[in-house]
Amino acid sequence: MHQPLALQPLAPTDSTDITAIANNPVLWICVAGVFGVIIIQSVIFMKAARRAAPSVDMSTQDIKTSFRSGAVSAIGPSLAVSLVAIALLGLFGAPAVLSRIGLIGSAAYDVSAAGIAAGSMGAKLGDASYTQSVFAVAFFAMSIGGAMWMLATLILTPLLRKGDAKIRSVNPAAMAIVPAAALIGAFSCLGLTELPKSAIHVLSFVVSAAVMGTCLLLAKKLGKSWLREWGLGISIVIGLTAAYLAVGPAVGS
Repeated sequence: MHQPLALQPLAPTDSTDITAIANNPVLWICVAGVFGVIIIQSVIFMKAARRAAPSVDMSTQDIKTSFRSGAVSAIGPSLAVSLVAIALLGLFGAPAVLSRIGLIGSAAYDVSAAGIAAGSMGAKLGDASYTQSVFAVAFFAMSIGGAMWMLATLILTPLLRKGDAKIRSVNPAAMAIVPAAALIGAFSCLGLTELPKSAIHVLSFVVSAAVMGTCLLLAKKLGKSWLREWGLGISIVIGLTAAYLAVGPAVGS
């Protein structure tokens, strides 16, 4: 007779068979819940954008263009996340990877948090000491860290909204400049930290920047708005291609 899930015996916690608990149906149910929340949030945000569009003189065509630009711009980063997620499936299992790295997590943070948690138990990710108990602690460390980020966002967002309103009342032009400067600074910081790693990183950075600049220039000169929308995806693909071609001879040798 089939036992209820809650009554099914668990494998010994010192077992290294991580998939036995990493792909537990309960975790899949939790992941489905996370996906459901994100889908509902996306629908709410899209409806809110449509309702607010007339107040900022956005036409229906402008809204469609903005949604399409966002979707296209997400393709490149999503491919990178997918590659990382596939590489980590063996360590954490599909539910953990989907809920943390695939949706709301950072691969760099989550792997670091899991590694520190495993180290606190005298274990190491991926080797014979990586037991089910270690996996449970590592997964908890990953999840609690992500939860704190979400809690911080929940608390700080209203405070930042008040600051935004205050600055706009003093100097409206400042809030048109500050967000753009913050985005440029954030992406520049992320890119520049990769440059010291190798000449391949420098090549990829330079090629991607040049392609993106060319797309923006051509979009302005030729009046082709689709080049602006697809610019990020094109620059990522060409940058990766340049890095692959540069690494190819070295790998072959």
